Amino acid sequence: MNQITVSFKTENSLINSLKHRTDIKILKKSSSLAQIFKKKKYADVYFHTGNLDEESINNIKNSKVTIANSFSYMNLILEKTKIDHKKIKVIYPSVDIQYKDPDEVKQNYIERFSISLNTKLILFTAKNFKTSGIKEFLDIASNLNFMDFKLIIAGSKQQLAALDFTLTKYQKLEDKIIKIEESTINIDDLYLISDIFLLPTHNKNIASSIIKAMFCECVIFSTMNNDAKEILDVYATMEHPSDPSTPFKIDAVLYDEKELKNIKSQNRKIALEMSLEKNLEKFNEILVNI
Repeated sequence: MNQITVSFKTENSLINSLKHRTDIKILKKSSSLAQIFKKKKYADVYFHTGNLDEESINNIKNSKVTIANSFSYMNLILEKTKIDHKKIKVIYPSVDIQYKDPDEVKQNYIERFSISLNTKLILFTAKNFKTSGIKEFLDIASNLNFMDFKLIIAGSKQQLAALDFTLTKYQKLEDKIIKIEESTINIDDLYLISDIFLLPTHNKNIASSIIKAMFCECVIFSTMNNDAKEILDVYATMEHPSDPSTPFKIDAVLYDEKELKNIKSQNRKIALEMSLEKNLEKFNEILVNI
């Protein structure tokens, strides 16, 4: 059997699932020394994420197919490399979590978080709080008129410790904030119990957390500069991280239970197309034409 070779810049759940297939061979990254003395082997399929450095461009130009994680990145690659558009495909980041009934999961946290089943939860979680918009998140929350809500902020111990200095400026939110160290909880549960995922990010590369939140039936608010805008509707899209219209939009959704449920349902339907199972199907379709 002829194996299809695959290389990648950043590992993800889709690539991990390919490692177990007999028709796929994952090429290991060469050491600096090996790159000098050996002729580089280029993969049939290259998964690109992040910066378009020289190594990435070489991988793209020499692969049979490059897979980007957004159309915005696809267009950037085409512009920078001038490769044939047929040699590049898009597969959005995969969602690979177990879906559970959000109300049932929320029941498990009512006592721990001192909330009622009707309390609306607004989630923020990120690897880098600053570039993902923690300050803007707190500013937006400070301007909400809706009363019965809590803010869940989940991250590493270091990020949460650094956040304490910022929180002194937000006394109004003192009773609203639930800080959670990510190693102490199943993060997937936080997506499932939350009503809104608010990420006023400054980052461009598509936030996979947005897709996960949509899969878990959260209403999303995020920024135009992030490539996730491709899967969000206009209402959910912020012009910039400090968009002054965002608190009004969130209030409108929180006050309208019917609309809240409708948006949640729509978001889940969109994200189901990005499940690991669906993305594997897309990958297999790409292989047929190699």
